[in-house]
Amino acid sequence: MADLIIDGGRPVSGTVRPSGNKNAVLPMLCASLLTDEAVTLENVPEISDIDKLLQYFAAMGSTIDRDLDGQRLTIRHDAGAFRNGQAELPVGIRAAVLLLGPVLMRNGRLTFDTTAKGCALGVREIDPHLDIIERLGGRIVANHPYEIERPGVMVGADLWPDYASVTATETFAMIAALAEGTSTLTNAASEPHVQALCEMLLAMGARIEGIGTSRLTIHGVDRLGGTVARVPDDHHEVATYLAIGAVTGGRLTVETDMGAHMPLILRQFEKLGLRFEIGDGAITASGWTRSITEPYTLEMLPKIEAAPWPYFPADLLPQAIGVSVGCTGDILFWNKVYEGALGWSSELLKFGARVHLSDPHRLIVCGGNQLRPATVEAPYIIRVVLALFIAAIQIDGRSTIRNADPIRRAYPHFVEKLTALGAEVRWQ
Repeated sequence: MADLIIDGGRPVSGTVRPSGNKNAVLPMLCASLLTDEAVTLENVPEISDIDKLLQYFAAMGSTIDRDLDGQRLTIRHDAGAFRNGQAELPVGIRAAVLLLGPVLMRNGRLTFDTTAKGCALGVREIDPHLDIIERLGGRIVANHPYEIERPGVMVGADLWPDYASVTATETFAMIAALAEGTSTLTNAASEPHVQALCEMLLAMGARIEGIGTSRLTIHGVDRLGGTVARVPDDHHEVATYLAIGAVTGGRLTVETDMGAHMPLILRQFEKLGLRFEIGDGAITASGWTRSITEPYTLEMLPKIEAAPWPYFPADLLPQAIGVSVGCTGDILFWNKVYEGALGWSSELLKFGARVHLSDPHRLIVCGGNQLRPATVEAPYIIRVVLALFIAAIQIDGRSTIRNADPIRRAYPHFVEKLTALGAEVRWQ
């Protein structure tokens, strides 16, 4: 694991383009299994999870043509690919859960082991995926390792799961697109990356209604064809770069196609005193007042809440916390998605920040801190490394983030982009 060395207090200014969305490209790649024709993806980020998926596809007989410089990838699973009678999902790929639906639809049978060391799915809950598969006609014939069969044609059904799971919604969409009849999913996830997958399926010939809402209706078709689809920019990365520019006193412009998805996100960062200018195809971080926006209800503490889309994303709450340590007022952060996702906040104390973890979901950050550079330990969570980075880069002096490698899983060329914009940051 590598450390990140930050010499903070220097303005980060200029223009930057974000990468393609990791959480969009992975299901889009998996959906390419639903056709024998070529699928081309554009704006493909250079991340390790893609490399692992492509290695798996190649081992199963697929053909791949990738242009790293052009961020373009063409993949074809022709009639000979995945025709070995039984497919075993790969280990070591956190996105392997997204293969459940398309591999089952293509191959008719699959096996995977959730108990093996370095397993494909780890501790992620798989019940919503298995429930969708069973409700649409699949059968679980063995456990540990799991074996799943598609006895015949998958058949449409009405589903209403316990909660809006992004990956389970994507599993539903990929199966229902080729199932017989009509399927509905109430309490569907609607994040931008879910929308991107559904738009790609539409371009492949699927019939989907309700994209971007909490209710998806999908009329199954006999076959899907190839397509050319663009991976959307990562809205998390857009907000992260804007926050970095603002807290360093720079003027940073992010050129992006995600403007329509950003209003609520920007409004939450404005609560922390960040200022933005919105133009055509670009957003600029233009300043930072450090003042917390006080609610009109005087008895309430200012707060930022994270919950499933269209709420403020949980994957941006750590970055907002990183900004807040430099603010003059107090604010409450509430993660309604993940329990225990704020435990890392004790590392902020090393910077001189005053924080109080109220419970597994809520954190209070006090304002008016006398911040100092520090060496901190990052957990293996991409967004938390970024939170510590945003805290460090606003502080004069040298800070070190140990075990910062997770950034590379979702933010390609992060250090190179920032140094080109004036930041003093390097790997060690």
